[in-house]
Amino acid sequence: MPRSLSFALILISSAASSAAAQSQDASAPPRVAAQDPAPPAEAKKPKKVWTNEEISRSTGAVSVVGDAKSKPQPAAAKPANAQYAASVRKQLEKLQGQIADIDKLLVDLKNFSEGEPSTSASGVKLNKNYSREPIEVQMRALQNRKKDLESKVDALLDEARKKGVESSQLR
Repeated sequence: MPRSLSFALILISSAASSAAAQSQDASAPPRVAAQDPAPPAEAKKPKKVWTNEEISRSTGAVSVVGDAKSKPQPAAAKPANAQYAASVRKQLEKLQGQIADIDKLLVDLKNFSEGEPSTSASGVKLNKNYSREPIEVQMRALQNRKKDLESKVDALLDEARKKGVESSQLR
């Protein structure tokens, strides 16, 4: 046991001394690079910063990001076609009416599922038939249809705006 302990100490001390020797060699600079030094990079000129006083003393014209003469004139806004605005208004009214009808149907279905009476005046609808679909499925279908109609309204308003129709012309 003492023999193995002394052998381990010898191994550790030799490893430590070799590591110290390697670190001293790594810290020494290479002598080849010291013989021909690289030429220093050319110093860049600092840019001139002009103050208000220097500009007022200058005799020439100073360019300030463009010229007032070369500014583009704003395009004249052409008035939107009144006939186009009327047709868009008519389409919007039709879509909004469909959305209102869907909202009424959704309220009726919700009331029916909760056991409350119908919101229609008489409560009897002779032109309606029986549907075998669950109420949740019917409500989901109506909500999807409502989203589609709302996206159509948004697309119609965007198209009208791109063609120069103002929102006040669509009311």
